[in-house]
Amino acid sequence: MDHAADHPDPAAPPSGPASSSAAVAEVNAWLASLAAEAGGAGGGGVGAPGGRGIVVGGGGGGATPELSLGPEPTPRGVAYLRALAAASQARSRAAGIAAAGLRAQAAEYRAEAARLREALERAGLARDALSPPAAVSARAVAAVANLLAIRDTEMSSFVVASADLSLRRAEVEEKRDKVHKESKALLDYTRKAITKLTELKKMLEKFKNDVEKQQAEQMTDWQTKLVMMDSKERQYILQVSNYKAMLNRVGYTPEINHGVLMEMAEHKKDLERKTKPIADTLRSYQDLPPDKALAALAIEDKKRQYAAAEKYLEDVLQSALTTPGL
Repeated sequence: MDHAADHPDPAAPPSGPASSSAAVAEVNAWLASLAAEAGGAGGGGVGAPGGRGIVVGGGGGGATPELSLGPEPTPRGVAYLRALAAASQARSRAAGIAAAGLRAQAAEYRAEAARLREALERAGLARDALSPPAAVSARAVAAVANLLAIRDTEMSSFVVASADLSLRRAEVEEKRDKVHKESKALLDYTRKAITKLTELKKMLEKFKNDVEKQQAEQMTDWQTKLVMMDSKERQYILQVSNYKAMLNRVGYTPEINHGVLMEMAEHKKDLERKTKPIADTLRSYQDLPPDKALAALAIEDKKRQYAAAEKYLEDVLQSALTTPGL
């Protein structure tokens, strides 16, 4: 019997005064029961927390040892031992109840076994009375019953177990067919993937060859262009040198840059726009004589020219009128 407790808290306050005679008597009674159960086991001191130990005494030889508190037990030690005694007694009662139930159940099983054995003997089916083939058959039936988890040997139980086994077999076959279909689909998918991978490898090889050819052609083109650009560079450098020499000859200075030239061109256009009306007016005065006398002579000359032109026109008209055949 287990008298160990779940280590009760020794600091817990006892239900009554720890040093009362009733508590001490209760603890002494529990210790006496422990000593009686221990029998002739060797004694020793059982330490109580916060107080003095338990005194073990007894006669020599095979005498039963006696357990009791010391002459001056402390309240804490008494409280701890009292809680320990209560827990031990509760466990002892629970163990006694469980043991009684198990003993009753074992007695029922033994009675049932005796009844079945007697019934088999009356029916002539005892183990010793069976022939070897019958014993083998009985063992086979028992093995099948154990395999099918059957607790009796009735035909209905075997039928139910067989039906359950058939259902399980059908489920297993269904799962197997499903797995077979899935594996077949996976195999087809794998084959397609392998075919696609082969095609992709061929395309990659083709692309590599095309890239190598294009790179070779492009490198040749670049080399040709580099040679041409090199010649152009030398030509441009020579032209720049010539332009610099020409600018030096004409007196070009860094102050005459593009911005200054553009400003001068704008200023020139502005001056031309302002002087154009004046130039047009002066151009109309170029045919006039410089003084009044020359102007009068010029007017007389123009009059004579006008009169001569009129006379010439009259002569032409007169000759045209007098000409026969018109």
